[in-house]
Amino acid sequence: MINNPIPKLRKAPQPPLSRPGAPPDSDRAKRPPLAEPAASDHELIPGDRVEGLGNFGKPTGELGTVEQANEDDAVVKWDDGGRMRLHQPSLKKI
Repeated sequence: MINNPIPKLRKAPQPPLSRPGAPPDSDRAKRPPLAEPAASDHELIPGDRVEGLGNFGKPTGELGTVEQANEDDAVVKWDDGGRMRLHQPSLKKI
């Protein structure tokens, strides 16, 4: 056995960067959000016109009409055909 004590590491002022040249975490937090969040205070009712939202709340361009809705989900009949059950945060009332 070795009797040498294990040297302690100094604490870094902030976590290391994920790759060379990457912005520090403190800078990334200052950037604006990617897209507006969906308005959750607007309850959808049958007959409402909606637009589908993709990743990060960006509009997909798909338009449809709400056929059935509850507090969490809505069944939408899309203009280009087909029906789909989606969570209400994935829809934007137009």
